[in-house]
Amino acid sequence: MSNDRYGKGKLVLELSLIVLALAFFFPLYLTFVNGFKTYNEVVTSTVALPHVFQFKNFAVVWKQINFLGVFMNSLIITVTSVSGILLISSAAAYQLVRRPGRVSQIIFLTILSSLIIPFQSMMIPLVKVAKDLHLINSLHGIIIMYWGFGIPLALFLYHGFIKSIPRELEEAALIDGSGPAGVFFRILMPLLKPITTTIAILHSLWIWNDFLLPLITLSSKQNRTIPLASSVYFGEYTNEWHLALAALTMAIIPIILFFLFMQRYIIAGITAGSVKG
Repeated sequence: MSNDRYGKGKLVLELSLIVLALAFFFPLYLTFVNGFKTYNEVVTSTVALPHVFQFKNFAVVWKQINFLGVFMNSLIITVTSVSGILLISSAAAYQLVRRPGRVSQIIFLTILSSLIIPFQSMMIPLVKVAKDLHLINSLHGIIIMYWGFGIPLALFLYHGFIKSIPRELEEAALIDGSGPAGVFFRILMPLLKPITTTIAILHSLWIWNDFLLPLITLSSKQNRTIPLASSVYFGEYTNEWHLALAALTMAIIPIILFFLFMQRYIIAGITAGSVKG
């Protein structure tokens, strides 16, 4: 009787998870399928498969928005921004955790307080300050802005994770002759792999898909990112859904591959942590 109840409960749970997974997958399906249709097919039969796969949509998008150029812009911005966020926030969190005190607490809380400020309330001051510092309409300028917006959350996550790492590991490395930099990069950073992977995925998804910050800071065509370049297919009087969805399909494939590649490191890190000690 107990096994029967367990079996029914497990079956209901699995079916519920399958339905939930399909619900999350459905928008991705619509994006992918409609990228191969004509405009009329997108409007009249959104859910159905295309009668004829229109591969020319992707060729048109490639030429119209200079997809290779905007792809490289998105790649440079995402990789450089995430790398800087990981390095700066991990080093800062390490110092704040290992040097406890009132000053460290004030710095930590001050940085975290920026998380409660809506981005919309900072848009006008941000543009004014960025213009004065010559950061408008440049890739290095928007990368610096992403550092500022991304570090608080990453610092918070690193701060909590580093607290769980025994200080004795670092003291042993110092006794063996390793310097502070060696302790951080050789001892601490490998232990931070699970949380580093998580932060990298979260910030990569955010920066790669971000539209608002590039919209207000990147005006020239040669500096546009993929979301910004794809917006040309949406106008006041016409919406070229078939081309827009083809552009989105081309844009999401790299980030999906990145997520699938990095996911195994999260699972490996969690598994290693569960059997440690």
